[in-house]
Amino acid sequence: MPFNGEKQCVGEDQPSDSDSSRFSESMASLSDYECSRQSFTSDSSSKSSSPASTSPPRVVTFDEVMAATRNLSNMTLAHEIAVNENFQLKQEALPENSLAGRVKHIVHQAFWDVLASELNADPPEFEHAIKLFEEIREILLSFLTPGGNRLRNQICEVLDTDLIRQQAEHSAVDIQGLANYVISTMGKLCAPVRDNDIRELKATDNIVEVLRQIFHVLDLMKMDMANFTIMSLRPHLQRQLVEYERNKFQEILEETPSALDQTTEWIKESVNEELFSLSESALTPGAENTSKPSLSPTLVLNNSYLKLLQWDYQKKELPETLMTDGARLQELTEKLNQLKVIACLSLITNNMVGAVIGGLPEFANRLKRISAVLLEGMNKETFNLKEVLNSIGVQTCVEINKTLMERGLPTLNAEIQANLIGQFSNIEEEDNPIWSLIDKRIKLYMKSLLCLPSPQKCMPPMPGGLAVIQQELEALGSQYANIVNLNKQVYGPFYANILRKLLFSEESKGKADASPPNN
Repeated sequence: MPFNGEKQCVGEDQPSDSDSSRFSESMASLSDYECSRQSFTSDSSSKSSSPASTSPPRVVTFDEVMAATRNLSNMTLAHEIAVNENFQLKQEALPENSLAGRVKHIVHQAFWDVLASELNADPPEFEHAIKLFEEIREILLSFLTPGGNRLRNQICEVLDTDLIRQQAEHSAVDIQGLANYVISTMGKLCAPVRDNDIRELKATDNIVEVLRQIFHVLDLMKMDMANFTIMSLRPHLQRQLVEYERNKFQEILEETPSALDQTTEWIKESVNEELFSLSESALTPGAENTSKPSLSPTLVLNNSYLKLLQWDYQKKELPETLMTDGARLQELTEKLNQLKVIACLSLITNNMVGAVIGGLPEFANRLKRISAVLLEGMNKETFNLKEVLNSIGVQTCVEINKTLMERGLPTLNAEIQANLIGQFSNIEEEDNPIWSLIDKRIKLYMKSLLCLPSPQKCMPPMPGGLAVIQQELEALGSQYANIVNLNKQVYGPFYANILRKLLFSEESKGKADASPPNN
């Protein structure tokens, strides 16, 4: 088929729920220290590389790098198909004004112009047209199921290129009739969404344009077939995803021993923070220091996951085990930042004029909608948050005064309005107390969410001050918990190996520091 090598891109949406039974299997090694230390220090875990290995680095060949790349690509694609219900392949159209778009248009137009000149010649030249029908025949045959023998035989008989060539030699070939047969057959094989395209093909008189549009519609039909196949495979992939991803990542790890370096650093950062927190608690007056407290592997891992909600996705590289969910996590983080701002604005408004607007839930929802619209795109570098917060403050004052006038009450004076707008604008400042309070409560809610065995069945209580965003926060939290729980199922053994090395090395180090010197 001439010049039809279109690129493909994928759509994204929300991850699906995870199976809790597999979670318990994969995370068995991540239980707290109440379990047997022997089971946690044994060598029976995953055969992934140790993060603290002292062996010299192994030279990785080009073939091994390519094999790891293929495994990562396959694993990423399988993960996306399984967790994203709206995943589908799409044709990516080149921008018309781009160099590639102009070159493509010129080359395509030249091809069809040559075909038109050949068919309009005296006598007509049919060789290129016959090659096009040969390719059309192969595409139509690729759409048939194994049992479609009758239609297969009919297509092969009508589009027999040897017979068409013989007819062309005697000027007896009916190109328009062949095109009509192809269009009729496409109408039988296409999805209902392509019915309008088929009708447009039937209404076209120019044979060159008909052939051109036939290939265009065939491209769309191939994409429809691919997406139907993906939809059919999704239930099977969802059942096999945990084992498949884990095995693929193990293959990547064997080909590329450094494939857990970022993940190790990510977990190590949480370990260090927890150790620092414990040391501060031990130094608190009145604290009991009779024994050295132990770190909980589950707590460390959950705190690592919480860091993802404040991750700088533009500048900081994600852990290798979370690459497949990077886009989803970034989207959730951006939505969460917007919800934090809305919660801060609502809390400030209630503190200042709560007595005036009390008992008007619709008013609070209206302010939330106004804020959400103005905060769209707040994570972009070009977004001026201070200016937008000032605009939201002005609009909020307008809405409050309008409501007060409707109730026959005096409007806000200039001082209160200026104070309200000023507090809105100060939210973006570092260490703002309102922002810190809301951020702390959202962290607490998300942390409680990760401790639940099934967040969808029983959501944790919503902390105070977050009622205005409760519905959105619960939906976002559920999506976040789904991503985390599936990630734990897949990579639990690898995390257990890393935690084993980090936690026990820290424990051994602590005991060595506490032991008396030898005389």
